Amino acid sequence: MSVLSVLATIAVLALLIVVHESGHFLAARLQGIYVNRFSVGFGPVIWKYQGAQTEYALRGFPLGGYVGFPDDDPESTIPSNDPNLLRNRPVLDRAIVISAGVIANLIFAYLVLVLQFGVMGIPDFNYRPGVVVPQIVSPTAPAAQAGIKAGDIILSVDNLTLPASEQARPDLMRAIESHASQPIQLTVQRDTQTLTFQVTPSADASGKGRIGVQLAPNGTPFQRRTANPIEVLGESANRFQSIVGQTVQGYAQLVTNFKQTVSQVSGPVGIVQQGAKFAQADLSNLLVFAVIISINLAVINLLPLPALDGGQLAFLLIEGIRGKPIPTKIQDGVMQTGLVLLLGLGILLIVRDTIQLEWVQKLFQ
Repeated sequence: MSVLSVLATIAVLALLIVVHESGHFLAARLQGIYVNRFSVGFGPVIWKYQGAQTEYALRGFPLGGYVGFPDDDPESTIPSNDPNLLRNRPVLDRAIVISAGVIANLIFAYLVLVLQFGVMGIPDFNYRPGVVVPQIVSPTAPAAQAGIKAGDIILSVDNLTLPASEQARPDLMRAIESHASQPIQLTVQRDTQTLTFQVTPSADASGKGRIGVQLAPNGTPFQRRTANPIEVLGESANRFQSIVGQTVQGYAQLVTNFKQTVSQVSGPVGIVQQGAKFAQADLSNLLVFAVIISINLAVINLLPLPALDGGQLAFLLIEGIRGKPIPTKIQDGVMQTGLVLLLGLGILLIVRDTIQLEWVQKLFQ
């Protein structure tokens, strides 16, 4: 993992933060709402510029940022009843400002996909018959016990041929899941040999069959270039919708299956590490990384948690229903508690991910 790839990843994350905060900033300014600070990063100020109304600043730690409003500034000279203060605007105006960061991240992710597909081509796959077994999960897994090895290509299951299409992997997975504790017959290609194995899937906690392998489509990916802008826009929309759906599903699983998924959550250090690996393998992978992280930022910020955009939108929803805002003391208390919890979680994730870094582990050997 090179220094250049790490710096490139940090630059991408900083850009996504700028995009998010710019959404809040532009939504406020376009409605004539006062904004007195636009900060990229936290900590000591590296550079700042005082505009006619807003102070723009770049701070030492670029993995964060914020847009400040004079409503929260005790030194502000703007009268408290000024209609252009954020807190004095109708609920809808404030909701637009708060949700604009999420909208900006989603728009940015889609435009990056359009750029990638338009310049580098639309990702496609040249399918071949069967499903590849890239990895055996453990030597005690049912597949390993039956004799299946990493690199094998499963051609059929119980005489059901797995075709040269994207349907092959789902067909195989359904057959395995529906045969918990029941033997199935797998026909496998290994080099030039065609072998047959009988495997009995074990039942997981939900009762579905598992044989303890990773499964991947058989074939080779390629970039299909097209001069049709409509196709680029359409394929970008399809891929965008797919990533958003998978992201939402991932966070839903974090709630419903917390114990198994919490170990997969990464903090800033882990995110930078993964991004650097993508960048080192292929610089164009940074575009994919930017899309995934931008969508994740949008989804996370929509969660109805204190100190996030979703938490503020929840307060606005309650205000709209009640016809009057929740008392400021209650809002401040909830937001401060949420901020402390989020910062604490962030610190724990940073420590955990840092300890897991390869060069850190070598220090303890």
